[in-house]
Amino acid sequence: MDKLKVLFVCSRNAGRSQMAEAFLRRFAGDAFEVESAGLDPAPEVLPLVRQVMAEEGLDLSGKKPQSVFDLFRQGRLYDYVIAVCDTATAESCPVFPGVTQRWRWPFPDPEAVAGTPEERLAKVRAIRDMVREKVERPFSEQTEA
Repeated sequence: MDKLKVLFVCSRNAGRSQMAEAFLRRFAGDAFEVESAGLDPAPEVLPLVRQVMAEEGLDLSGKKPQSVFDLFRQGRLYDYVIAVCDTATAESCPVFPGVTQRWRWPFPDPEAVAGTPEERLAKVRAIRDMVREKVERPFSEQTEA
């Protein structure tokens, strides 16, 4: 059986989609091919996101945000395209041929958190925990088969 292909999409591929990709890779191992991309990619993964993911043992320091449109132009095919932010709705994402499932999981934007450094870190940790919980749940039956 071919591996299921999953693409996580958000606006800048600097936070939520990177978290989701990393958690699914850890959770599912080799059961899935997983990538993430953004509509308007940032120059780098957010430092606070790298920090909170490192706390989970996941190193995002070498990850570079990529464009969802570049993947589309390369002719990539996915079984699941999952938008993880409000701006990456089905209407604003390219149509990937052969996609069997499109999901929308809105999460707060780590780039938009405000407050003291400690408050910002706590908010990004909370977003990380929401992403982890959401990612692990729907794919569990796929990995048990």
